[in-house]
Amino acid sequence: MTTQPLVSIICLCYNHERFLQEALDSVLAQTYQNIEVIVVDDCSTDGSMAIIEANLQKHPQLKFISTGHNRGNCTAFNIGLQASLGEYIIDFATDDVLLPERVAQQVATFQKLDKSYGIVYSDAEYISDDSEHLYYHSQKYKPAPNGDVFSEVLRRYFICSPTMMVRRSVFDFLGGYDENLYYEDFDFWVRSARKYKYHYMAEVTTRRRIHSSSMSSKWYSKGDRHLASHVLILEKALELIQTPEEKAAMITRLKYEVRQTYFSGNFKQAAQMLLLLHQVLPNLPAPYRCMELLNKYKVNLSVLRKLYYRLRYRNP
Repeated sequence: MTTQPLVSIICLCYNHERFLQEALDSVLAQTYQNIEVIVVDDCSTDGSMAIIEANLQKHPQLKFISTGHNRGNCTAFNIGLQASLGEYIIDFATDDVLLPERVAQQVATFQKLDKSYGIVYSDAEYISDDSEHLYYHSQKYKPAPNGDVFSEVLRRYFICSPTMMVRRSVFDFLGGYDENLYYEDFDFWVRSARKYKYHYMAEVTTRRRIHSSSMSSKWYSKGDRHLASHVLILEKALELIQTPEEKAAMITRLKYEVRQTYFSGNFKQAAQMLLLLHQVLPNLPAPYRCMELLNKYKVNLSVLRKLYYRLRYRNP
């Protein structure tokens, strides 16, 4: 009888008291048997630790790690990764929910693929704080590509990160997440997709929670801590481009980033994005030359962006 490959589920907790028990229950309810569960708490300040301790007593197979002090998601995950032994890895935030067949389905899919495939991802159901259905990932982001997805990763968002199962060799190659960054997913996609293929499963494997406080995305808000990391990731991506198609995808991405950063009043990041755009498109189209001039003199037109999103999404 063939031995099932070990899957490590690294459960990252930071102030998830309200959702933690449901999340851990969903991990423990997996139909796949050969699972290693590592709970990493990034020094929660709510009641999360009491829930973790109760689960450790009830389920001694769980492994627990505290980061010692709050260190952020990238470092917390890397600590869990270093302690793990699995052939396949799941980065699991403990405010989300795994469906019971998730691990079994993804392992079965990996076993049909050759070693050039490093990531299996899937559809997801988005839910509210109260676990009410909002929408499916595939309703908003399609089509989902297979194989070499590097150009698509540069061009647009389409991967629901919580659905990913990753071959351990991918993390070995990348050295885990980049701990210099404020967030991990875009950087991971760019660096991993340069070397490894992705495979999409149409099945819904995960319930991803969208918190009420983040219903209106805080991306590109003034002082958003993601933006400095975003610039660094795009600088890395520029160095990885090899083909005209990839260059075209990068131009599409950078034009989008210039518009978003300028029209949100993030003048420093807009200037950085414009410099990157100049590297792949020396002769900027007229609208971007205009934005470059307006950005230089910090002409704030952020009200136009707010109006656009209010009309498009009917935000109050």
